[in-house]
Amino acid sequence: MEAISHAGGAMSDDDLVASEYLTFTLGSEEYAIDILKVQEIRGYEQPTLIANAPPFIKGVINLRGIIVPIVDLRIKFNLGTVEYTPFTVVIILNVAGRVIGAVVDSVSDVFSLTRSQIRPAPDFSGTFDTKYILGLATIDTRMMIVTDIERLMTSADMELIDSAAE
Repeated sequence: MEAISHAGGAMSDDDLVASEYLTFTLGSEEYAIDILKVQEIRGYEQPTLIANAPPFIKGVINLRGIIVPIVDLRIKFNLGTVEYTPFTVVIILNVAGRVIGAVVDSVSDVFSLTRSQIRPAPDFSGTFDTKYILGLATIDTRMMIVTDIERLMTSADMELIDSAAE
């Protein structure tokens, strides 16, 4: 006998396997990233400035002997005025063998999402770059932008990873 789902089609194992996602806010939007890329979450502290760095790279911090570049995603995504509040945090990420900090407005929750819960992002016909967006997920009344944080942080326009070193 064939296994048939209630929706009328066969379900793959990928549709049933849930992954954990950390959600955070940037402005009025909520984003979700793979929690396996998250090393830790820290309160925001003023990093040491680096001369000639792009505006979205706030500088570096010394994290237990590792020099970590700090990227303010609010500046990178042009989200208007950036304010540092007691809720502002740095998500320490481990991507492509590098440790990178991402400044966000606040962290929210951890959710389990299956592939079938993540809907494809709409096509914005070139006006908006969706190459870092895996899709959109809705839980109750909340919609989250599921982001490929590794692809974002290793992209050439982030200037964080030397392409000659790869």
